[in-house]
Amino acid sequence: MKTKIGLIFSVLFFQVCFAQNETRKPLHGQVVNDSLTLESGYVLNINSQTRTFINANGLFDILAKPKDTLLFSSLAFQSKKIVLTEKNCQERLFLVQMDLVNNELKEVVVSNGLKVNSLGGGSQRFVDKKFFDDEKSSPKNRLMPADGTIENGMDFVRIFKDFKKILRKKEEVKDDFISDVAFSEYVKVNFSPSFFSKDLSLKEDEVELFLLYCSNDAASKKYLKPEDRFMLMDFLITKNKEFKRIATFGK
Repeated sequence: MKTKIGLIFSVLFFQVCFAQNETRKPLHGQVVNDSLTLESGYVLNINSQTRTFINANGLFDILAKPKDTLLFSSLAFQSKKIVLTEKNCQERLFLVQMDLVNNELKEVVVSNGLKVNSLGGGSQRFVDKKFFDDEKSSPKNRLMPADGTIENGMDFVRIFKDFKKILRKKEEVKDDFISDVAFSEYVKVNFSPSFFSKDLSLKEDEVELFLLYCSNDAASKKYLKPEDRFMLMDFLITKNKEFKRIATFGK
Protein backbone atom coordinates (compact mmCIF):
# COMPACT_ATOMS: atom_id res chain seq x y z
CA MET A 1 0.00 0.00 0.00
CA LYS A 2 2.80 2.38 0.94
CA THR A 3 4.59 1.54 -2.30
CA LYS A 4 1.48 2.43 -4.35
CA ILE A 5 1.03 5.74 -2.49
CA GLY A 6 4.69 6.60 -3.01
CA LEU A 7 4.41 5.75 -6.71
CA ILE A 8 1.33 7.99 -7.07
CA PHE A 9 3.08 10.93 -5.40
CA SER A 10 6.14 10.41 -7.62
CA VAL A 11 3.99 10.44 -10.77
CA LEU A 12 2.17 13.60 -9.62
CA PHE A 13 5.49 15.27 -8.77
CA PHE A 14 6.96 14.59 -12.22
CA GLN A 15 3.74 15.73 -13.89
CA VAL A 16 3.86 19.05 -12.01
CA CYS A 17 7.52 19.56 -12.85
CA PHE A 18 6.88 18.71 -16.49
CA ALA A 19 3.93 21.09 -16.62
CA GLN A 20 6.03 23.90 -15.16
CA ASN A 21 8.84 23.39 -17.66
CA GLU A 22 6.32 22.98 -20.48
CA THR A 23 4.95 26.48 -19.93
CA ARG A 24 8.44 27.96 -20.30
CA LYS A 25 9.61 28.50 -23.85
CA PRO A 26 13.02 29.41 -25.26
CA LEU A 27 13.60 33.15 -25.02
CA HIS A 28 16.00 34.50 -27.64
CA GLY A 29 17.63 37.75 -26.58
CA GLN A 30 20.58 40.06 -27.04
CA VAL A 31 22.34 42.32 -24.57
CA VAL A 32 23.38 45.63 -26.14
CA ASN A 33 25.24 48.82 -25.24
CA ASP A 34 25.63 52.07 -27.17
CA SER A 35 29.41 52.28 -26.67
CA LEU A 36 30.91 48.80 -26.29
CA THR A 37 30.13 45.30 -27.50
CA LEU A 38 29.31 42.91 -24.70
CA GLU A 39 31.61 39.92 -25.10
CA SER A 40 30.57 37.60 -22.29
CA GLY A 41 28.38 37.28 -19.22
CA TYR A 42 25.51 35.37 -17.65
CA VAL A 43 21.72 35.39 -17.59
CA LEU A 44 20.05 33.77 -14.58
CA ASN A 45 16.38 32.85 -14.28
CA ILE A 46 15.55 33.13 -10.56
CA ASN A 47 12.21 31.29 -10.85
CA SER A 48 13.41 28.23 -12.77
CA GLN A 49 16.88 28.25 -11.14
CA THR A 50 18.66 28.02 -14.50
CA ARG A 51 21.32 30.18 -16.08
CA THR A 52 22.94 30.56 -19.48
CA PHE A 53 25.96 32.22 -21.03
CA ILE A 54 26.01 35.40 -23.12
CA ASN A 55 28.14 34.87 -26.23
CA ALA A 56 30.57 37.27 -27.93
CA ASN A 57 27.77 39.00 -29.84
CA GLY A 58 25.66 39.54 -26.73
CA LEU A 59 23.21 36.80 -27.73
CA PHE A 60 21.62 34.36 -25.27
CA ASP A 61 18.87 31.71 -25.08
CA ILE A 62 17.07 30.64 -21.92
CA LEU A 63 13.78 28.99 -20.97
CA ALA A 64 11.41 31.58 -19.53
CA LYS A 65 7.79 32.66 -19.19
CA PRO A 66 5.99 35.89 -18.19
CA LYS A 67 6.64 37.08 -14.62
CA ASP A 68 9.99 35.25 -14.46
CA THR A 69 12.81 37.35 -12.99
CA LEU A 70 16.00 37.44 -15.07
CA LEU A 71 19.34 38.66 -13.71
CA PHE A 72 21.96 39.94 -16.20
CA SER A 73 25.62 40.30 -15.32
CA SER A 74 28.82 40.99 -17.25
CA LEU A 75 32.20 42.52 -16.50
CA ALA A 76 32.43 46.30 -17.07
CA PHE A 77 28.62 46.56 -17.18
CA GLN A 78 26.11 47.32 -14.44
CA SER A 79 24.14 44.26 -13.39
CA LYS A 80 20.45 44.35 -14.21
CA LYS A 81 17.22 42.70 -13.02
CA ILE A 82 14.16 42.38 -15.30
CA VAL A 83 10.73 40.88 -14.64
CA LEU A 84 9.45 39.49 -17.96
CA THR A 85 6.12 40.53 -19.45
CA GLU A 86 3.89 38.84 -22.04
CA LYS A 87 5.29 41.19 -24.68
CA ASN A 88 8.90 40.28 -23.82
CA CYS A 89 8.23 36.58 -24.29
CA GLN A 90 6.51 37.11 -27.65
CA GLU A 91 9.33 39.15 -29.20
CA ARG A 92 11.49 37.46 -31.82
CA LEU A 93 14.58 39.01 -30.26
CA PHE A 94 14.38 40.36 -26.71
CA LEU A 95 16.78 43.33 -26.44
CA VAL A 96 18.32 44.22 -23.08
CA GLN A 97 20.15 47.52 -22.66
CA MET A 98 23.04 47.41 -20.17
CA ASP A 99 25.00 50.44 -19.00
CA LEU A 100 28.72 50.68 -18.39
CA VAL A 101 29.93 50.69 -14.80
CA ASN A 102 30.47 54.30 -13.76
CA ASN A 103 33.78 54.49 -11.91
CA GLU A 104 33.94 58.30 -11.84
CA LEU A 105 34.64 59.86 -8.45
CA LYS A 106 31.70 61.86 -7.12
CA GLU A 107 33.97 64.19 -5.14
CA VAL A 108 37.70 64.88 -5.14
CA VAL A 109 39.35 66.31 -2.03
CA VAL A 110 42.82 67.90 -2.37
CA SER A 111 44.77 68.06 0.89
CA ASN A 112 48.29 69.12 1.87
CA GLY A 113 48.22 67.06 5.04
CA LEU A 114 46.23 69.52 7.15
CA LYS A 115 43.23 67.85 8.76
CA VAL A 116 40.12 69.97 9.10
CA ASN A 117 37.23 68.77 11.22
CA SER A 118 33.88 69.00 9.47
CA LEU A 119 31.08 71.02 10.99
CA GLY A 120 28.66 68.43 12.28
CA GLY A 121 25.13 69.20 11.17
CA GLY A 122 26.28 71.85 8.65
CA SER A 123 27.03 75.54 9.06
CA GLN A 124 23.39 76.67 9.15
CA ARG A 125 23.24 76.27 12.94
CA PHE A 126 25.93 78.99 13.32
CA VAL A 127 23.95 81.31 11.05
CA ASP A 128 20.79 80.80 13.11
CA LYS A 129 22.53 81.18 16.48
CA LYS A 130 21.94 84.46 18.37
CA PHE A 131 25.00 85.98 20.03
CA PHE A 132 25.00 88.17 23.17
CA ASP A 133 25.83 91.40 21.29
CA ASP A 134 23.15 91.05 18.60
CA GLU A 135 20.68 93.23 20.49
CA LYS A 136 23.33 95.92 21.14
CA SER A 137 24.38 96.45 17.54
CA SER A 138 23.58 99.64 15.62
CA PRO A 139 19.92 100.35 14.77
CA LYS A 140 18.57 98.93 11.52
CA ASN A 141 16.61 100.70 8.86
CA ARG A 142 13.64 98.35 9.00
CA LEU A 143 11.83 100.09 6.14
CA MET A 144 14.68 99.83 3.64
CA PRO A 145 17.32 97.17 4.50
CA ALA A 146 20.67 97.81 2.83
CA ASP A 147 20.98 94.28 1.42
CA GLY A 148 17.50 94.24 -0.11
CA THR A 149 16.22 91.38 2.07
CA ILE A 150 13.01 91.23 4.07
CA GLU A 151 13.43 91.11 7.85
CA ASN A 152 12.23 87.80 9.33
CA GLY A 153 11.43 86.60 5.80
CA MET A 154 11.41 82.89 4.89
CA ASP A 155 14.57 81.29 3.53
CA PHE A 156 13.08 79.63 0.42
CA VAL A 157 16.43 78.21 -0.67
CA ARG A 158 16.85 76.38 2.61
CA ILE A 159 13.24 75.12 2.51
CA PHE A 160 13.76 73.80 -1.02
CA LYS A 161 16.97 71.96 -0.04
CA ASP A 162 15.27 70.30 2.95
CA PHE A 163 12.29 69.28 0.81
CA LYS A 164 14.63 67.87 -1.84
CA LYS A 165 16.38 65.72 0.80
CA ILE A 166 13.05 64.23 1.87
CA LEU A 167 12.13 63.38 -1.72
CA ARG A 168 15.53 61.80 -2.32
CA LYS A 169 15.16 59.56 0.74
CA LYS A 170 11.72 58.41 -0.41
CA GLU A 171 13.04 57.60 -3.90
CA GLU A 172 15.87 55.54 -2.46
CA VAL A 173 13.43 53.48 -0.38
CA LYS A 174 11.14 52.83 -3.36
CA ASP A 175 13.89 52.03 -5.86
CA ASP A 176 14.72 48.30 -5.60
CA PHE A 177 17.54 48.54 -8.13
CA ILE A 178 19.44 51.03 -5.98
CA SER A 179 19.07 48.65 -3.03
CA ASP A 180 20.56 45.81 -5.10
CA VAL A 181 23.51 47.93 -6.15
CA ALA A 182 24.03 49.18 -2.59
CA PHE A 183 24.14 45.59 -1.30
CA SER A 184 26.63 44.51 -3.99
CA GLU A 185 28.91 47.47 -3.35
CA TYR A 186 28.75 47.00 0.42
CA VAL A 187 29.78 43.34 0.15
CA LYS A 188 32.65 44.09 -2.26
CA VAL A 189 33.99 46.80 0.04
CA ASN A 190 33.83 44.62 3.17
CA PHE A 191 35.18 41.37 1.70
CA SER A 192 38.43 40.85 -0.18
CA PRO A 193 38.54 39.37 -3.71
CA SER A 194 40.15 36.23 -2.28
CA PHE A 195 36.98 35.56 -0.27
CA PHE A 196 35.02 35.22 -3.52
CA SER A 197 37.70 33.31 -5.44
CA LYS A 198 38.98 30.97 -2.70
CA ASP A 199 36.26 30.65 -0.04
CA LEU A 200 33.28 30.76 -2.42
CA SER A 201 35.09 29.34 -5.48
CA LEU A 202 33.57 31.94 -7.79
CA LYS A 203 35.06 33.06 -11.08
CA GLU A 204 35.71 36.76 -11.55
CA ASP A 205 32.84 37.12 -14.02
CA GLU A 206 30.45 35.28 -11.67
CA VAL A 207 30.82 37.61 -8.67
CA GLU A 208 28.42 40.32 -9.89
CA LEU A 209 25.77 37.76 -10.84
CA PHE A 210 26.15 36.02 -7.48
CA LEU A 211 25.75 39.28 -5.53
CA LEU A 212 22.71 40.23 -7.59
CA TYR A 213 21.30 36.77 -6.90
CA CYS A 214 21.87 37.31 -3.16
CA SER A 215 20.31 40.78 -3.19
CA ASN A 216 17.11 39.30 -4.63
CA ASP A 217 16.66 37.61 -1.25
CA ALA A 218 14.93 39.99 1.19
CA ALA A 219 17.15 38.65 4.00
CA SER A 220 20.19 40.32 2.41
CA LYS A 221 19.07 43.73 3.69
CA LYS A 222 19.31 42.55 7.31
CA TYR A 223 23.10 42.29 7.44
CA LEU A 224 24.34 45.71 6.32
CA LYS A 225 25.81 46.79 9.66
CA PRO A 226 29.45 46.38 10.80
CA GLU A 227 28.40 44.25 13.79
CA ASP A 228 26.59 41.82 11.43
CA ARG A 229 29.69 41.00 9.38
CA PHE A 230 29.86 37.33 10.45
CA MET A 231 26.14 36.88 9.88
CA LEU A 232 26.55 38.36 6.41
CA MET A 233 29.44 35.98 5.72
CA ASP A 234 27.30 33.01 6.77
CA PHE A 235 24.47 34.31 4.56
CA LEU A 236 26.82 34.54 1.55
CA ILE A 237 28.16 31.02 2.11
CA THR A 238 24.61 29.63 2.32
CA LYS A 239 23.50 31.47 -0.83
CA ASN A 240 26.63 30.29 -2.61
CA LYS A 241 25.56 26.67 -2.10
CA GLU A 242 22.23 27.49 -3.73
CA PHE A 243 23.99 29.38 -6.52
CA LYS A 244 26.23 26.41 -7.29
CA ARG A 245 23.19 24.14 -7.71
CA ILE A 246 21.70 26.30 -10.44
CA ALA A 247 21.67 24.35 -13.70
CA THR A 248 23.18 25.82 -16.86
CA PHE A 249 20.68 25.96 -19.74
CA GLY A 250 21.90 24.50 -23.01
CA LYS A 251 25.06 23.03 -21.53
